[in-house]
Amino acid sequence: MTNISSASPDVTLLLDLNGIIREVTFSSAVSGEDSEAWLGRAWIETVEDLGISSVKRMVEDARATGLSAFRQVTQRFPSGLELPIEYTTILLGGRAGLLAIGKNLQAVAELQSRLIVAQQTMERDYWKLREVETRYRHLFDGSNDAVVLLKASNFRILEANPAAVQALDLAPQARDCIAGRELIPDLAPEDRDLFHAMLVRIQEQGKAPAIIVHLGRGRKPWMIRASLMASKPGPIFLLQLASAGPMPSQSDRSDPISIEELIERAPDAFVVIDPEGIIRRSNQAFLDLVEVGSNGSVIGERLARWLWRPGADVAVLLANIQRNRMVRLFSTSIHSEFGTATEVEISAAADTNTNPRFVGVLLRDVSRRLLVSNGSDRLREAFGSSFEQVGKTPLRKLVRNSVSALEQYYVKAALELANGNRTAAAEILGLSRQSLYAKLNRYGLERDTDAIPADSV
Repeated sequence: MTNISSASPDVTLLLDLNGIIREVTFSSAVSGEDSEAWLGRAWIETVEDLGISSVKRMVEDARATGLSAFRQVTQRFPSGLELPIEYTTILLGGRAGLLAIGKNLQAVAELQSRLIVAQQTMERDYWKLREVETRYRHLFDGSNDAVVLLKASNFRILEANPAAVQALDLAPQARDCIAGRELIPDLAPEDRDLFHAMLVRIQEQGKAPAIIVHLGRGRKPWMIRASLMASKPGPIFLLQLASAGPMPSQSDRSDPISIEELIERAPDAFVVIDPEGIIRRSNQAFLDLVEVGSNGSVIGERLARWLWRPGADVAVLLANIQRNRMVRLFSTSIHSEFGTATEVEISAAADTNTNPRFVGVLLRDVSRRLLVSNGSDRLREAFGSSFEQVGKTPLRKLVRNSVSALEQYYVKAALELANGNRTAAAEILGLSRQSLYAKLNRYGLERDTDAIPADSV
């Protein structure tokens, strides 16, 4: 009986062939409605305006074919209640009229509304998760501390940040394929059992004291702290590595000089690169110069990412160092992460005379110095004689002499920029070649370009 009741229609309308309601039957779901209020009214008058065309179509289809397709309308009941009803219309035998059978879709509409709300909630949760993942990635990659994520089930590396890749003495490119790599083989043989015991103790007791292990090809000492984190499909270890180099001797403690601190506090940028041009060490001034937030974002990157100029790039710098073991007054430019170009002057030296392993590079910002030296001094020199004539020469002649001095200054500057090429200099000044030749002749500057070959002039 329950199944029959749930399958029965909620609204049954007996209509004549013109769609006028002759008889109404409501189910228990809408039993409180006054069915007599609809008698004698057109069916289209009882539905919302958007459903009028659907009602007309169902009536026409039933008269033409005997049965109409299912169509949804918003039914307005005598009490003012509005419900979504799905109707189909059947032609009765003879001239008996039409039978419209409707089913309440309110439950379906509520489910659809809940589905939309659930989808919107999932969308918001997804973007929140993306935001959390982005923050995690920035913190993980930008940290100066070495951090390794280790799978608890097999002690294989899930992920390592740039500082950890450096601690393991791996090439920067190895970070892309470090997932799945075993960490234990990178430990000194005598440290492996101790490291394994620490991880087992953390799994059993939740914590364990830090230990000293030796990592990488150089077997440098590192202090490792580990903690267990819940994750899917299984828990993971968070390993934090801190350098545990040899303790300074008594004489070192009494000496207040710290080379590392002095380099870090130096106003000029300083980096240490290997023979491949990969950065191994940098100070804060270099981070400011390339506009990068943390040391971990530059360690392992090539210096050529920021230092380049045709004829004065990193390859030329390394070639000069390889040949002369040092470089002085090497002029080039640094291009920061945000596109700012800065003129720099480089001094560099290798650590050994043969087969150097590292090169120290000092980069000095000279952009302000170039502006001052190339501008004010030369203009002052050009106008020097005019200043001395004030009070001795009429104003009109002073102005004419000043204009001549200024023209000579800019013509000389354009010729220098064009390396003596008169055609290029004329384009820089916005003059024709004939006008430039006239000014060169007027100011006696032709002899400055007489040595230039005809093709270049």
